[in-house]
Amino acid sequence: MTTARPPASGRSSSSRSSSGRPASGRSPGRRPGGPDTRGEIVKAARETFAEKGFAATSLRAVARQAGVDAALVHHYFGGKDELFIEAMALPLDPRQMAARIVDGPRSELGRRIVTLFLGVWESADGRQRMTAMLRSVVTSEAVARTMREGMTGMILEPVSRFIGPPDARLRAGLIAGHLFGVALTRYLVELEPVADADLSTLIDRIAPAIQQYIDG
Repeated sequence: MTTARPPASGRSSSSRSSSGRPASGRSPGRRPGGPDTRGEIVKAARETFAEKGFAATSLRAVARQAGVDAALVHHYFGGKDELFIEAMALPLDPRQMAARIVDGPRSELGRRIVTLFLGVWESADGRQRMTAMLRSVVTSEAVARTMREGMTGMILEPVSRFIGPPDARLRAGLIAGHLFGVALTRYLVELEPVADADLSTLIDRIAPAIQQYIDG
């Protein structure tokens, strides 16, 4: 008569690994990538940036908010800058914009800045995104803080280094204030005759003023 032997460990070896985790190896509570995982990460990033600001937001914090593994955030976006650009729905990568601004002679820097900035607003998609962003910035302190921290690191600091002392950061900030004032006047308030001025005329009028900030 044969006697059946009991399992050696007293539990099934098929459902758990030696570490106590599911046999799949995934940590509990973290979902794998799905059809809309990217969109969920963007939504979580937007919420986390608004709550914590750009500087205090980490990719791990966004992953926790989205309920996914941090590796998925890296897979879809690579880094925090890329995630910020996507979450804020920016029409142009600010790092590329900064690189184009500083690529050229200093004497033409003012014209390059104005041409690139207004060029973003002049496209239909760019105007829609920038209008939404500007309205959010002026109505929400959380969004304003996020944009301020993100754009400072990606645009204002590289431009400040190119401008050089003295007061490089102040002058870069004044340039930003001047340009956003023009954008508010032309595209949101639509104040005449700024609103219907020809783009080339507008650039010709504004560029010398921006160059004055640069030259100090």
